[in-house]
Amino acid sequence: MADIFDVIADGTRRDILRLLLDRESASDSGTSVSQIVSELGVSQPTVSKHLKVLRDAHLVSVREEGQHRYYSLSPEPLDEVDDWLVPFLTTEDDLEFELPAALSDSAAHAAEAVGRAAASAKYAVTNAWRKLPGR
Repeated sequence: MADIFDVIADGTRRDILRLLLDRESASDSGTSVSQIVSELGVSQPTVSKHLKVLRDAHLVSVREEGQHRYYSLSPEPLDEVDDWLVPFLTTEDDLEFELPAALSDSAAHAAEAVGRAAASAKYAVTNAWRKLPGR
């Protein structure tokens, strides 16, 4: 399997992932190849090539209906990117509290999940704030 960073390094693949994310709330049935081609203005062979890479990396799932294929986002592999990126988004000021010396496995897992979610939310809010007009 290709390194996840190599997979998402390509702009067209990132555009496909963003499109699938945006369309995810609008449709549970997935997005067809022809819809992706139409939205992105990229040729069908190019989209198919990139979808294969995304499939191989388990970033998308496919549902076949006759001759049509419908793609949906599978973001779990992006946890590796999240794990790598989050330490760069966290500052000493963010770590004002101390965890107990020993946590049960379930508590440690929950704390890690909450920490990731908080760091991701902070990153999203910070980026949105920077993009506001006049900032």
